[in-house]
Amino acid sequence: MSKKEIAEIFLKLASAGKVEEAYDNYVHPDFNHHNAYFAGDRETLKIAMAENAEQFPDKSYESLRTLEDGAFVAVHGKVMLAPDSQWSVIHIFRFDGDKIIEAWEASQEVLKDSPNKNGIF
Repeated sequence: MSKKEIAEIFLKLASAGKVEEAYDNYVHPDFNHHNAYFAGDRETLKIAMAENAEQFPDKSYESLRTLEDGAFVAVHGKVMLAPDSQWSVIHIFRFDGDKIIEAWEASQEVLKDSPNKNGIF
């Protein structure tokens, strides 16, 4: 399985509330991340992802563009937290072998009245 496929499967599982499965199969034990809202360790982000899945049980996720360059994978995706809450999210993962060992993310809410006619996706 390619790193691109692993990244996409990880995000799909985590967003569907299958956080334990996502972490058990695809995240390195020494994982760290750069999400400014949480401590940078593996367990804290895993708990936060599980809580988010409980808070938004109808959340959906779709990977739109995925790029792989050596140990790095970037995924541009669309998240629907609720029918009226759509977000564009970019995840960047660094791999050690076939496991995600480091992660960054940036997100932006999709504006209903954006002046940009090209859209966010």
